[in-house]
Amino acid sequence: MAFRFQRRIRLAPGVRLNLSKRGLGLSLGPRGASLSLGPSGVHGHAGIPGTGLSYRQKLSGADRQRRGTRDAAASALAQRLAEGESLALTLEVEQSGQLRYFHADGTPLSDAEARAVRRHAEASLREQLQAHCERLNADLDRLGRLHEETPAPEASGYAMRDFAEPPPPPFEPQPPAWWHALWPPANRAREAQNRRQRAEFDERYRAWEWRKAEHDAAEFARHRRESEGVWDDPEAMEATLRERLEEIDWPRETLIDFDLGSDISTIAVDIDLPGEEEVPDRYWGMPPKQLKLSPRRLSDTRQRKLYRDHVHGIAFRVLGAVFARLPGIKEARVSGYRQVVDPATGAERDQYLYSVKVTRTQWQAIRFDRLDQVDPVAALEAFTLRRDMTKTGIFRDIEPLKLV
Repeated sequence: MAFRFQRRIRLAPGVRLNLSKRGLGLSLGPRGASLSLGPSGVHGHAGIPGTGLSYRQKLSGADRQRRGTRDAAASALAQRLAEGESLALTLEVEQSGQLRYFHADGTPLSDAEARAVRRHAEASLREQLQAHCERLNADLDRLGRLHEETPAPEASGYAMRDFAEPPPPPFEPQPPAWWHALWPPANRAREAQNRRQRAEFDERYRAWEWRKAEHDAAEFARHRRESEGVWDDPEAMEATLRERLEEIDWPRETLIDFDLGSDISTIAVDIDLPGEEEVPDRYWGMPPKQLKLSPRRLSDTRQRKLYRDHVHGIAFRVLGAVFARLPGIKEARVSGYRQVVDPATGAERDQYLYSVKVTRTQWQAIRFDRLDQVDPVAALEAFTLRRDMTKTGIFRDIEPLKLV
């Protein structure tokens, strides 16, 4: 096999775990308000329900306010919240799980104002924090189960998608009123308005038809490419694999280099893997009587196992995309590497963690209807695998399988 590795895909994450050491992010708010929480703080928008209007209001002054001014601001804030008004706030969840409260302009709330917010919006805060906590933990658990979403190799071909955008609502001309017969200028104005609105509708509908036609043509071309071209057309094979990899819900940004062999029945893939420090190191809980998140740190062994399962799961997903979307591929070689600091020079270098060679016949032996019972680490060990890993998930350098 001869490979060049001239094709690179930068895959955007579908679900990005918030790995910031400064905090966690979520959105919450009652009807009419959106409160944005994050490590650096993201402003939300407040509105008056039912009116379509929104506003931002500064309820406190400079940091050196006197106590009386702060108390007055807190009382005003509590009154507005008690009356059901919405408020633009920025919240931040610290790494310890504690909440910090800010006005929309970035000014911290006083302790009295924060107490007023907790008192009048406790139910909403608690509900959304709990939901966010569960999402964070589910996203963390998903890192070790990425392989469970792998399609079976028989799942080739492409099902065309319908155009999702509905047509513009039909034009309904304004009917004449009884008095239009008595006032011809008003009737002429009505008719002119109907003509303008009809012309605008016709233009919108033609634009919608063009968008639908372009969508349908693209879907038909993709269906034809994935039904016929993937067997012997290198460009069709590359485009198909790229699109499939881009559709996967990756937990983080992933770089993949790939190239086809000279006989287009083989493929080689190199994956830029995350480092261990990029894997979350804690689960989150919510105390029953406090508005905060409570971190529970993972043990080193548990974190290494999560990392081990995740990097092997990435290779499993890539192999699944290759064998499902490229029916002419008989053999795939996948290698995964990460960047580490070389202690001899202080410079970064690529450290290969594994390199695996899999044939289509070997891949078809997996029970894809029982992937929840498949261990991605053991699955790769069933193939031709080059890897130096301890039982606790510590990797040592390897030389990847040769590309010739």
